[in-house]
Amino acid sequence: MYKLYSMQRSGNSYKVRLALALLNLPYEAVEVDILRGESRTPDFLAKNPSGQVPLLEVGADRYLAESNAILWYVAVGTPLAPENRIERAEALQWMFFEQHALEPNIGAAYFWLSLVRGGRDLQTHSLEDWMERGYGALQVMENHLRTNAYFAARQLTVADIALYGYTHLADRCDFDLSTFPAIRDWLKRVEAAPGFVPMDWRPADVDDPASIAAGA
Repeated sequence: MYKLYSMQRSGNSYKVRLALALLNLPYEAVEVDILRGESRTPDFLAKNPSGQVPLLEVGADRYLAESNAILWYVAVGTPLAPENRIERAEALQWMFFEQHALEPNIGAAYFWLSLVRGGRDLQTHSLEDWMERGYGALQVMENHLRTNAYFAARQLTVADIALYGYTHLADRCDFDLSTFPAIRDWLKRVEAAPGFVPMDWRPADVDDPASIAAGA
């Protein structure tokens, strides 16, 4: 069984929990509060020298870091990971986009404005840039979703999970999604997927979630 080290309020951690729920894959959850320095202890750094979550233990003393790498690892061989060569590359394209255009801006704004006490005052010099670049990323997504229901393979894939993680938190950190109707519709489609769980869900909250992997 997998062991997942994650933080409940982390968008990157949530991506992995969401994928595991959609695939109905059992795992042991270990809460790591990065705000309390729990990812910087000698024990944790021995597992992941970068001191970040999520971190997936995939075997004895074998750990996988970086949320999108973990997504791909757990999804390979399931409908969430396209098998067609070009569709697979398109999914990866959007996952790379998420990490260089969306997460550094909306993710950073969410962290400092929603999670860190006094974070807005500490990051006033960065907020304007985050907003400008974040809205730019949202516009790229909106343009794609005007003619596509999902981001790759014409179905829900790990690309959608990667992008959903922080997009669904945008309104918690000053971003206004009212002018992005295609994104709002896409968020609803993701949330309607069998086995979907919200960010505050914990494994003990349900007994037998539906899953894509089970064909539910």
